[in-house]
Amino acid sequence: MKLRLAALLAVTLLSACRHAGDVTADNGGGVYAVRSACPIPGVPAATGDITLFNPPTSTDSRAIDVTASISDLRATCSDAGNDVVSTATFTITALRRDAGPARQVVLPYFNVALQGGGRIAAKSLGQAVLNFPAGGLHAFAQVQGTVRVNRGAATLPADVRKIITRERKAGDPEAAVDPLSDPGVRAAVQKATFEHLVGFQLTQDQLKYNATR
Repeated sequence: MKLRLAALLAVTLLSACRHAGDVTADNGGGVYAVRSACPIPGVPAATGDITLFNPPTSTDSRAIDVTASISDLRATCSDAGNDVVSTATFTITALRRDAGPARQVVLPYFNVALQGGGRIAAKSLGQAVLNFPAGGLHAFAQVQGTVRVNRGAATLPADVRKIITRERKAGDPEAAVDPLSDPGVRAAVQKATFEHLVGFQLTQDQLKYNATR
C-alpha cells in the first residue's frame, strides 16, 4: 500500500487545479508544481477482486461460485473548509457460475484514508448488495464512500514550503538538486500526503488466493 517515491512525487506535486495555499514554483522557463491537499484515490494491490467458492473451503477452479471486481473509481474533493472531504464512487461487477434463480450476494468493502503511505487515519466498512436476476449471470452495484482529512495535517509546514518553492537560478549548484533528496523534506511531504483507498474487505485466505492465483 506504500507509494513508490517517484509516484508520490508525481502525484503530490502535480494537480489539475490550483487553490489558495497550494505549493507553486515560479519557473522562469521551467514548470509549475502544484500540490493539492485532496487525497489520492486508489485501490490497493490484491484488494480489487474477490472470489467466492462453493463449498467455501475449496479453492479449486471448479468450485468458483461468484467473482467480482472494482472498476471505474472516481473521486471528487471539497477543500473549502477545515476538513478536506473526498468522495469516491466505484462500480462492482460480479459474475456467477450458474444462471439459476434470482439471487442476492452481499460483498464487504473498506473505505480508508491513508496517511504517508502507511498510517490509517480513518476507516469505515460497508456492504455492497448485488442482485442477480433469474437466469442472469451478471450483477452490478454502484458504491460510494467518503473520507475526511484535517486540512492542517494535509498542509506542508512553512519551512518545507520555503525550501521547495525557493527560486533556483541556472548555474547555481543547488539548481539541479531535487529538494526531495533532503530526507526531512521528503518525510514532511510524505506525512502531508493522503490517499483515499477502497477495496474488498478480504479474509486472510482470500488475500492469499488473490496474491497466488
